[in-house]
Amino acid sequence: MNFDPFSVWEIIAAIGLIAMLVQLFHYLVLFSRLSFYKVPVRQSAAEPVTVIICARNELKNLKANLESVLTQDYPDFQVVVVNDCSWDESGKYLEEIQPQYPNLKIVTINEQEKYRHGKKFALSLGIKAASHDILLMTDADCQPMSKNWIRTMVSGYRPGTEIVIGYGAYRKEPGLLNKWVRMDTVFNAVQYLSAALRRNTYMGVGRNLSYRKSLFFKNKGFASHNHIMSGDDDLFVNETARPDNTIVELQQDSFTGSSTRNTFGGWLKQKKRHMSTGNFYKSGHKMLIASFFLSQFMFYAVAITLLVAGFQPVWVLSAIGLRLLVQLTIFGTSMKKLGEIDIIWMLPVFDIIVVLLYPSLSISNLLFKDKTWR
Repeated sequence: MNFDPFSVWEIIAAIGLIAMLVQLFHYLVLFSRLSFYKVPVRQSAAEPVTVIICARNELKNLKANLESVLTQDYPDFQVVVVNDCSWDESGKYLEEIQPQYPNLKIVTINEQEKYRHGKKFALSLGIKAASHDILLMTDADCQPMSKNWIRTMVSGYRPGTEIVIGYGAYRKEPGLLNKWVRMDTVFNAVQYLSAALRRNTYMGVGRNLSYRKSLFFKNKGFASHNHIMSGDDDLFVNETARPDNTIVELQQDSFTGSSTRNTFGGWLKQKKRHMSTGNFYKSGHKMLIASFFLSQFMFYAVAITLLVAGFQPVWVLSAIGLRLLVQLTIFGTSMKKLGEIDIIWMLPVFDIIVVLLYPSLSISNLLFKDKTWR
């Protein structure tokens, strides 16, 4: 029997086709959940809330943002600020404003030469100091985008609700770095928010995250990953979120806004720290995330190889165009919900760059460990 074996280029093209189908599955089935999600307007249960902010040498940010937290339009809330070994004037500033705000509680941690700690220790002390069961986490460099931030973020709490995933945006500022950081934030938010909406929550961000104090202690805090410098937000959520105890809050009044880093190097360091926790996610979540980025890399590698070789360029370009159309459609509707539609033009370029950037940062994390949280 005679038969013509597949050529090497046809085999490569088949690999590219499989990669594209995996990509389309992620976009059309998994990421589309946020795209087609109708944001409900919920009525607040008005339970008392404790907002927790950990601050290390954050005088400038505390002056800029803390008042907007302390003056929220909500009937019963407390703000716990953990002054974590600051050597600037943060402690003095907090003590000066405390008489004006009876709902402000200060927890001070003094530097100990023989004991170095990360954010998880500071956050744990803040949680222990909280007077209420519902906790709402944000950072010193974050500012609520509305007077109704607390009210909106906790509006979804019902019996059985233990975690609320919010969106922590970055403020729109001049410069390419700001747009890059915002694009990276949206790129990841579409993935983890869609997962949470599918009841397969794998992370949340500490810039805007709520959970119950009782859940924290039931889980023994951060005990299982306390040896890891980062992960006070995503690893805790990855460990404790279940289909029936987690909701997503996407009313725009629930958003927070942060300022981006001043340098690309500063963002890279922050990004590396955030990525370092991915290896500790549940196996199913790791496989799902890996399948997206691996298929993304394979798609571009095959497409470029086939175009350079001149193999079926019309079909290759058609595949690239189809994927881009689906990507822009899904991300475009999602970015509109998140108030980020103005940077959608960056998506094609960003998508190509991260194919090499993210793996490089992962390798860097294996070689160099970050031992500071701030």
